[in-house]
Amino acid sequence: MITAEEWERLVSAALVGTDRRPVPDLLGQAAAHTVGARAGQRLHRGEPLPAAPPEEQSLVPRAAGERVGRILDGEQPRLLPEWLEAAAVRGYRLPPKLVPRVLDHGARDRSLRAPVGVLAGARGRWLATLNPAWAYLLEEATAHMTSGFSASSAPDPAAHSPSGGSGRSGGSEEEEEVEVETHQLWEFGTRGDRLSYLRSLRGSDPARARALLRRGWEQESPEDRAAFIHAMADGLSMADEPFLEAVLDDRRREVRTQAADLLTRLPASRLGRRMAERAAVCLTLAGNRLEADPPPACDSAMERDGVRSRAPGGTGQRSWWLQQLVAHTPLGFWTHHFGRTAKQIVALNVGEWSREVRLGWERAAVLQNDPTWARALFAVEPLTDLLAVLPPAERADKAAELVHDQPVDGQLIMMLGGIPAPWGAALAKAVLEKILDTAGRQPWNLGELVRLAGERVDPSMHEVAARFSPEPPVQEVAATLRFRFDMLAELEPRP
Repeated sequence: MITAEEWERLVSAALVGTDRRPVPDLLGQAAAHTVGARAGQRLHRGEPLPAAPPEEQSLVPRAAGERVGRILDGEQPRLLPEWLEAAAVRGYRLPPKLVPRVLDHGARDRSLRAPVGVLAGARGRWLATLNPAWAYLLEEATAHMTSGFSASSAPDPAAHSPSGGSGRSGGSEEEEEVEVETHQLWEFGTRGDRLSYLRSLRGSDPARARALLRRGWEQESPEDRAAFIHAMADGLSMADEPFLEAVLDDRRREVRTQAADLLTRLPASRLGRRMAERAAVCLTLAGNRLEADPPPACDSAMERDGVRSRAPGGTGQRSWWLQQLVAHTPLGFWTHHFGRTAKQIVALNVGEWSREVRLGWERAAVLQNDPTWARALFAVEPLTDLLAVLPPAERADKAAELVHDQPVDGQLIMMLGGIPAPWGAALAKAVLEKILDTAGRQPWNLGELVRLAGERVDPSMHEVAARFSPEPPVQEVAATLRFRFDMLAELEPRP
């Protein structure tokens, strides 16, 4: 064991270099010191880890478990999200040996965390308490939301008594047990459990969901308040307006923003009326021209209504305020105020502020889910966000037209990337034809289009794709579709 003085001499030599301060066998002496220091430490008695709780979910079928193992090993790795989502919807859990690998994927990719929360099972949550990198799992919804709690069994907040009882009488013992369990889920469940439950209740009984939120609203964290407001989009009606109007006074901007976005979808809301009054001042009709005069300032009343005062980099302040104001004005106001159709209004010349006004209308069409305005705006600028507002059949037809008319470039890939699976026959045919056409002229430009087609086309079309052409890119699409077809079939329970 070397002395402290000798150790200081070794450290000094390591810092300045052995050329300036020679020390024979520097690394050997340092290694000997380290081993000696470790060998001299006393062992501490370890505490055994608690056992993982028993599993309640069914294990994925064997073939499905083997396939996800192959995906994790690198075979069709981009299909992992689809496999996880499909398995989670069915309430399965992963084979134990794969849980750590999937938890690592969830740590790197937030979009995978919701299905991983279900699939990890009790063992995964036990592991998450031991590894900080996997702690995200403890905030995700458990398998309960896929297997057990119906919204109809929710506790009625108005009837809930301080003593913990439901305040009802005449229910069966089984019904009371379900209600208590559901109440415990809302009070003590993870953030994911509570959010999933709220969405389920919101879909069946919006009023009870709103009452449940009111009861403990002030005690919720800002992140939870924002997520819960977002969940109120299902079943949104004017009955929600008083609650959402009050939320505009929340101390956190992200919560206010969510409330303002929902109130924008209610044309008769007080926020909608206030925004329309501001819009009438900022945009005026002069013949076949719109004259824009952006707000000179963003006052506290505008900020309360969801207008952010600070513009992002590269955007002027007044441009930013005008864009947001237009985005939160009910679209019906414009047609009524100007006495023209959406298509006619979009065609008007707006001069130097045309970009800000158009961006505001595009955002409004998405927020308000207005297909008429989305259709008119899409004709001017074919954005994927606008395409998503259109009915599914029309969306597919317009996407197919764009595929026929546009070259394979970043804009086309971005547009197709925003169209959710499964793509039907019309869009699939257009994409396969585009692949075949481009293969003979620009084969180097096909990679992402081929991958997207394999991941988004309805997998039941694998035989159609295989017969479409013997060209390798088309056969690659067919092979991926067949892989997905078999993958999803393996997750179905056997009779």
